[in-house]
Amino acid sequence: MKYFSLNKKAPKVSFREAVIRGIAPDRGLYFPEEIPQLPLSFFENIEEKSSHEIAYEAIHPFVKEDIPDQELMRIIEKVLDFDFPLVPIDENTATLELFHGPTMAFKDVGARFMANCLGYFSGDEQQDITVLVATSGDTGGAVANGFLGVEGVKVVILYPSGKVSDIQERQLTTLGQNITALEVDGTFDDCQRMVKNAFLDDDLLSQMKLTSANSINIARWLPQMFYFLFAYKQMKSQGKELAFSVPSGNFGNICAGMMAFQLGMPVKHFVAATNVNDTVPQFMKTRSYDPKPSTATISNAMDVGDPSNFIRIREIYKDNFDVLKNHLHSYSYTDEATRKAMKHVYNSTGYIMDPHGAVGYLGLKKYMETHDGTYGIFLETAHPIKFLDVVESTLAVSPEMPPQIAQLMHRDKQSIPIKDYQELKEFLTDSNTV
Repeated sequence: MKYFSLNKKAPKVSFREAVIRGIAPDRGLYFPEEIPQLPLSFFENIEEKSSHEIAYEAIHPFVKEDIPDQELMRIIEKVLDFDFPLVPIDENTATLELFHGPTMAFKDVGARFMANCLGYFSGDEQQDITVLVATSGDTGGAVANGFLGVEGVKVVILYPSGKVSDIQERQLTTLGQNITALEVDGTFDDCQRMVKNAFLDDDLLSQMKLTSANSINIARWLPQMFYFLFAYKQMKSQGKELAFSVPSGNFGNICAGMMAFQLGMPVKHFVAATNVNDTVPQFMKTRSYDPKPSTATISNAMDVGDPSNFIRIREIYKDNFDVLKNHLHSYSYTDEATRKAMKHVYNSTGYIMDPHGAVGYLGLKKYMETHDGTYGIFLETAHPIKFLDVVESTLAVSPEMPPQIAQLMHRDKQSIPIKDYQELKEFLTDSNTV
């Protein structure tokens, strides 16, 4: 399997090189040159397979030239050591909980998979690899935890000051070792722009080996296919048509779901649910893709005005809008609507949604209004404790503190404030000479 740049101006590369580079020399995102179909028997017998077997068979065609079979299974066993339960909400709706990992966010799978791949590949490298990542919330903690202590890899995380929750900030600023947090005076878009500028800086790239752990990296993005396959396994015996609603910021998660569909997984439809950062919902209405500055919301991990992975979705559908609209709806919701949904579900069922899951729930219910006979699954991408202030102010309840979070609460925050790209470059240059 080779990977090509979506800018179409760079050579094709192996999985290994795509992971280490993060982004292509022409600044495009990498994409597999083919999407293999899994055999029909895979889906017919999926209930007989373990999660490890499902993940192995799904990812194997994409990595087999670069990761030996035994090593791949070892990586998968390390990554998937927690559950992904499907929790019924009402007769035709369930939530897929993706927050049972070490940082209680869906990004644990992709971050751990990439960290293990990079750890395996770095054994052949003569120079340390620096992982540079921007976060609007959960990415930073997942990447920090996934890469903590990985030899030959340094991690630098940029996050917007005052725009992530207290727990999210603790998860990326309290670990130390090979993890450094840079606190940016700006928005997530500013952080993401600075990261992209680093990959455009030939002077910097001549001094260090730099890669990204955002979902632009192929090893962060592709493993997210696993969730959707696990949900299908749990629902197959029901014999109902499935629709997935995915809270969407950078659109890597929903794009991975669409890849699972391309592998052959039976799915009726996808819903990309966003907060007021509605670049994609507007595109689905107007066919015009018009990025805009991000707006801060209570579902901060989706505060993205120019989602990086939407170009991959367009590639999957060969930029054919008419085909895409038959597989994707996209809706946006205000904070007020999000809180109202949280209250409704809690008061009627006792289930506590985080604000991102609530946006996913709203998008799913909107779609199901005109699509009878569908069983809807919305993704709960983070534990509600990570948004404790929102949950308490909305529902007047306090979720029980999980041990993964409790251990962080007495650690000291360590971050370095920066304002612009020049300060980022100076830090990277200085840290590379240490």
